[in-house]
Amino acid sequence: MVGLAMLLYVQQVTGSFATAGLVGAGALIGVSAGSVLQGRVIDRVGATRPLLVASALFAVAVSGLVAAVQAGQGVALLVVLAVFSGVTQPAVEGAARALWGRLIPAGPIRDAAYTYEAISLEVFFILGPALAALLVAWTPWPGTGVVVAAAVMIAGSVGFALTRAVRTEPLRIAGDGPALGLLGALARPGMRTVALASLGFGLVVGTVEVGVPAVTAEAGSAALGGVLLSAWSVASVLAGILYSMRPWPRPLHLRMPVLLGVFAVLVAAMSLTGPLGSLAALVVAMVAAGALITPQVTAHSLAVELASPPGTAAEGFGWVVTAATLGLAGGQSAGGAVVEAVGPPAAFLVGGAAGLVVAVVLWARRHTLAPQAEPVAVG
Repeated sequence: MVGLAMLLYVQQVTGSFATAGLVGAGALIGVSAGSVLQGRVIDRVGATRPLLVASALFAVAVSGLVAAVQAGQGVALLVVLAVFSGVTQPAVEGAARALWGRLIPAGPIRDAAYTYEAISLEVFFILGPALAALLVAWTPWPGTGVVVAAAVMIAGSVGFALTRAVRTEPLRIAGDGPALGLLGALARPGMRTVALASLGFGLVVGTVEVGVPAVTAEAGSAALGGVLLSAWSVASVLAGILYSMRPWPRPLHLRMPVLLGVFAVLVAAMSLTGPLGSLAALVVAMVAAGALITPQVTAHSLAVELASPPGTAAEGFGWVVTAATLGLAGGQSAGGAVVEAVGPPAAFLVGGAAGLVVAVVLWARRHTLAPQAEPVAVG
């Protein structure tokens, strides 16, 4: 809910998709930094205390951002406050994925757990955008969606942090684990490849998250954008269940570039809504592209297990979240600018082109995640 609610809220108050895209990008940049920083702390002291502190700061940050939007403050201040809200957004996703590695032994059962994790996230993406759009469109105040989204985020984070499985996590001994320097888990070539795959995925999705509401707003219904994004996630859940039974390509180092490349082509096809003058082409292409979301998220989780150094699971997942959010930020800001300069369909072409470029680079780096790839010793 948070991203779309903030995008629609700022757009309705300011009247500018470009401003909304910049504010959304600022929040995502903050998330990208906060995910890694919180992940490193969680790896050392457990998730409970960091998540509780982050939840309190996040509440303050969102309150400040909403107050600034209502007061008509300038874009620069809104972006700064959005970055702060992103930095303090509780890093539940990375903490949850890392927890599976402790609760379940390696093998097919853990692979199934990561698939479940990806599918559960998509269920939230089904409910979240639709609820956010409805709250923005059907309540007297367009900021209702942001407030509700923040409240849900805080409640979920606190609830997760206080569960027994999280509270009883063993602490990492100071100085234990490999010395990886400033880059941490990202010092491994394989982790850099996983982060690049997540970045490309975020770039493509970011342009879609701006392009779809822009298309539906042009057609006369901004709220319809949230409904279509929810339908996108429905396709992802259904396809994710089927794909997990027989993934292709089966080798993980081949799977990531292939999935991203096909995903990029299908998103680019969403631009056909312009020449055809109908939303039908957009919906068909969205459903096809959505089928590849969960398989990519699952592949990223499995690759982190393979590539991250021992004792850095939360940080490793944090880098994946960071890369995805940086991609989302770039995609949203570029998409917003292209929408206003050229028109909504062009946003999908930009996203598809960016995804294809990253897919080619991933193919060139596939050896870093090949089964025979050995970890590179550092510092």
